[in-house]
Amino acid sequence: MTAGLRASDRAPGLLLGEGVELPGSAEIGANVVIHAGSVIGEGARLLDACVIGKPLALGPHSKASRETPPPAEVGAGALIGTGAVLVAGARIGEGTVVADQAHVRERATVGPESMVGRGVAVDNDVTIGTRVRIQTNAYVTAGSVVEDDVFIAPGVVLTNDPRAGRRQPGEQLAGATLRRGCRIGAGAVLLPGVEVGEQALVGAGSVVTRDVAPRTVVMGAPARPAREVPEEELL
Repeated sequence: MTAGLRASDRAPGLLLGEGVELPGSAEIGANVVIHAGSVIGEGARLLDACVIGKPLALGPHSKASRETPPPAEVGAGALIGTGAVLVAGARIGEGTVVADQAHVRERATVGPESMVGRGVAVDNDVTIGTRVRIQTNAYVTAGSVVEDDVFIAPGVVLTNDPRAGRRQPGEQLAGATLRRGCRIGAGAVLLPGVEVGEQALVGAGSVVTRDVAPRTVVMGAPARPAREVPEEELL
């Protein structure tokens, strides 16, 4: 058995770390692992083989913060899918779904009533708002901010390293900022530090190299303004 974990008869194969208390209303699948200090809300559903509060593990050359993150938190009524992993310090809001095989890293926050789709990767130090929908196999890079009611289609990639792995000492990463109600089409790529304005729309397959104005439709590689978002599509 992994050090610091104890078997529990609450569910088949369930392993609990020190200080973990499960509310009676929580639904626990088989072979779930909940690491020390993790907080599980009332009515949460933890499906088979998910991992909550996985200890931080970085490669020897990683420049990410090595400070020990706080315990993971899963809000009331949230669902964590089969095989999903929440690293220590991840915070999942009430009623949010983190689907099968998704990965949410340290100090990332996902707001209430949001959806993180199958195979999505949410990197460290990301802030995601309320009612956000992130679909299958999208990647939300470290340091990004995703405001309320944003839609991110399958296969979208946000990037944060303008030198593609060859940053100089002290040079900072710059994640994307997605303002309230904007939509990012399938397979789009956003370059480091770009901002997509409120209720803007990025067309499928676009490469966004510069900021997008609010309520503007952009498309192409590089993405260019095409028209305004029509009134009937606004929130």
